Amino acid sequence: MFEKILIANRGEIALRVARTCRELGVRTVAVHSVADADSAVVHFADEAVQIGPAAAKRSYLNAAAVLAAAELTGADAIHPGYGFLSESPDFADACRAAGITLIGPPADVMAELGDKQSARTLMAKAGLPLLPGSLDPLELDEAHALADSIGYPVIIKAAAGGGGRGMQVVHDSAAFPRAYQETRATARMLFGDSRVYLEKYLAAARHVEIQVLCDGHGNGVHLGERDCSVQRRHQKLIEESPAPLLPDGLAERMGKSAVDGVLEAGYVGAGTVEFLVDRDGNYYFMEVNCRIQVEHPVTEMVTGIDLIAEQIRIASGQPLGMAQDDIVLRGAAIECRINAEDPSSEFAPAPGALAEFTPPGGPFVRVDTHAHAGYSIPPHYDSLLAKLVVWAPDRDRALARMRRALEEFRISGARVATTRDFLREVLDHPAMRAATHTTALVDELLGRR
Repeated sequence: MFEKILIANRGEIALRVARTCRELGVRTVAVHSVADADSAVVHFADEAVQIGPAAAKRSYLNAAAVLAAAELTGADAIHPGYGFLSESPDFADACRAAGITLIGPPADVMAELGDKQSARTLMAKAGLPLLPGSLDPLELDEAHALADSIGYPVIIKAAAGGGGRGMQVVHDSAAFPRAYQETRATARMLFGDSRVYLEKYLAAARHVEIQVLCDGHGNGVHLGERDCSVQRRHQKLIEESPAPLLPDGLAERMGKSAVDGVLEAGYVGAGTVEFLVDRDGNYYFMEVNCRIQVEHPVTEMVTGIDLIAEQIRIASGQPLGMAQDDIVLRGAAIECRINAEDPSSEFAPAPGALAEFTPPGGPFVRVDTHAHAGYSIPPHYDSLLAKLVVWAPDRDRALARMRRALEEFRISGARVATTRDFLREVLDHPAMRAATHTTALVDELLGRR
């Protein structure tokens, strides 16, 4: 086991990692920007190092500063959380060169799966079903001809994209050339890589993902599925496990496909394989996330497995302590992301000072957060304030518990808007209650306003 882990992140996930490290008896180092000097993880960790100004590019994305902090404090491993450097093959290589273990997959695996086109090719080789589309980069004329042959709508995606960014849905042939050029320009600006690919777009599908764990000894398991269909701008708002009303046997087939795919890639660590499921119960590979997911708590709640602890054990070289038959999902868990965003203004960020921040309590209610009354939400980073997670013996009781918990959650502050009330509206939607909702639900709700 490692002696000291540097946490290369901020906010709730940094505090989440630090708590598991303390339970494992591992010392922690929190790195932080000037803006986060008084953050919760800075006070909780055993050591803290300031690595730069508020701007993420000069602090949390500054690989040299993060590695310097690790060397200065004698950390033998780095946990990158999600976002920032968590899926950077260059950072993984730099950690290896410095003799520091990055808690994540090897750099070459991260590179292959992080590129959406090469990931599609690899998963096709492993036998995973794909939506019709391109496996290789295409110039405009070839891409346009392919889109016409597939049939609209199609979605154009940045090969190096992620986090719901760098993609555009096209509904007819006339709009394709401009959308293609715009997506390439956006991809170049966001990721420094203008390559794009396209695939058939399912306008009303379910977004279902599989949590996997793989050790460095060739073993892999899946920990069930999560339904992540409630999204805005391709970014998730509500997640639940297990996914409700899937056809018999589908979750297990998806789980096996996911494990087969990541083992084919030589994956090591915790990861997520994302799929789309259509109305007929067919499933299609989307992408692999080579990190811990924001929504990992719902899997922890139904399996009783600490995913951060498993990441750390795997990275230290230990074999998996479980086989597939050992993993049993019990009950139902739901997570709502409480973001500092204004749903009435296209979910625009709404940072400010929190006058009140009183999380809910009660049985089987979990709140992962770094915020508190008096906390000033910085405008420089992701708008996530808290993850509210509940568990119950079945989905109906989990929904009731989540409604109660959201109502109990008290958040206020000058100029601060949150997604709390909008999430309550989503939970009350008939399609959500009946588990017939798709990725179109949020657009449908906003369209009626």
